[in-house]
Amino acid sequence: MSAPILVMGGTSGIGKLAVDEILSRGLTARAFGRSAAEMPAAANLEPVAGDALDADDVQAALTGSRAVIYALGIKERVAMLWQEETLFSESTRILLQAMMASQVRRLVAVTGFGAGRSKDAMSWVEKTGHAAVLGKPYADKDRQEELIVQSELDWTIARPVILTNGRKSGRYKVLRDPAGWHNGLISRADVASYLVDAVEQDLDIRGDVVLSRS
Repeated sequence: MSAPILVMGGTSGIGKLAVDEILSRGLTARAFGRSAAEMPAAANLEPVAGDALDADDVQAALTGSRAVIYALGIKERVAMLWQEETLFSESTRILLQAMMASQVRRLVAVTGFGAGRSKDAMSWVEKTGHAAVLGKPYADKDRQEELIVQSELDWTIARPVILTNGRKSGRYKVLRDPAGWHNGLISRADVASYLVDAVEQDLDIRGDVVLSRS
């Protein structure tokens, strides 16, 4: 059995789909999340219950892992319009320190279109609407990306555009040139497929990409 791929946020959303994708390839997935103990039993699945803001929990989950997919998310709520968000940057800071200590070098992290330098690819209308609704979370994703880029790890930052619940199509595009970055749609399942491909094929190491269906 191969060493597991640790999925931070592996109990829901893109993270859960990444776990499913790993398992579908006959690989071993280690799903990390507060509710991981409630996951149904499956071959090659290692549920690890823990808190991404607890350094001991994160360190324990990393032991024996060969790579990390970071797919933590937050629940949408009205208060996120004004409340400062710190989950992404704080959990990433803890994770990066633990990875260095554990000598786990490969990190593939999901942020989103509009984070980091992809903000420059948005139109004025997109920027205005995005800032009004997602300004606080994305300010923290900016901080998160900066931490990742400054690290010595073999990182990849993946920024999906607007997410859908469609099926895995395999027809999405990996936009690597900032000149071609644009908004659009992509299924969470296609994002999950790219994340596992990036680990398995060493794609886009120390690079940031935008993922879109068109």
